[in-house]
Amino acid sequence: MPSSLANVNEALLRKYILGCHIIHHHKVVDAYGHLSVRLSESVFLMCRYMAPALVARREDLVLYSVDTGESLQDNAPRGFSERYIHSEVYKAYPNVYAVIHSHSLDVVPFSLLPSTPLRACIHIAGFLGTAVPVWDATASYYHEHPDVDRSMLVNNTDMGASLAEALGQGEDGLPANSVALMRGHGYVCTGDSIEMVVAKAIYTAQNARVQMTAVGLLAATSGQASTSDGTAGVQFFDDREAGDTGRTTIQGAAKPWPLWVAEVTGDPLYRIEL
Repeated sequence: MPSSLANVNEALLRKYILGCHIIHHHKVVDAYGHLSVRLSESVFLMCRYMAPALVARREDLVLYSVDTGESLQDNAPRGFSERYIHSEVYKAYPNVYAVIHSHSLDVVPFSLLPSTPLRACIHIAGFLGTAVPVWDATASYYHEHPDVDRSMLVNNTDMGASLAEALGQGEDGLPANSVALMRGHGYVCTGDSIEMVVAKAIYTAQNARVQMTAVGLLAATSGQASTSDGTAGVQFFDDREAGDTGRTTIQGAAKPWPLWVAEVTGDPLYRIEL
């Protein structure tokens, strides 16, 4: 178990910083949102409270306890209040090794329409399945805690555990769903590596854009959007198509990674000063 950043492999730190830069470059995050990576069964790494695009130095990084979501470092810089999203996902799913929380405006609308779930409609996003679950902070947590401030922020372990549960228990220490939406807030995305979680976060947003475009095109050309869910006529993936593409196509996440690294390495906004 790493006890300090000095014990963490520099190549991993570099990859983590690149991941922060890439998700900003692809508009998965802006000034808000965050990436984390598990270092061991009990420790994960996350940047301090700052815009992901500006993460550059070892001093920007903090080690956290999976068990408590609290910093393991003395005099650690201020962290994100929603780090409990990450700690509780790692606690619930021991084979998840990276987590992203995003406020993507392409994805948020699907958290507001129970009758129109986000679902796989492009082959690279088959991992989304036929209906991405939506976690509702009010229905899932606030109704049992009426005196708690309803900021919609996942700022304690109980809320984090409730959100993690929405991903559903799958097999081999993994969630049943790679992604869960958060009503009026954003989404949480999980993966077995930094490369994989970055790819899934990017393609979740791309799928959302394609789905929105398809539904809008349907409405403009046929008027069928007047049906109950506004999607009749859109040819989404069925269970088998989503399952098969989810197990195969996205496994090529290593293919776009060098391109994404080149994109941010050539941009003066993004710096690495390890």
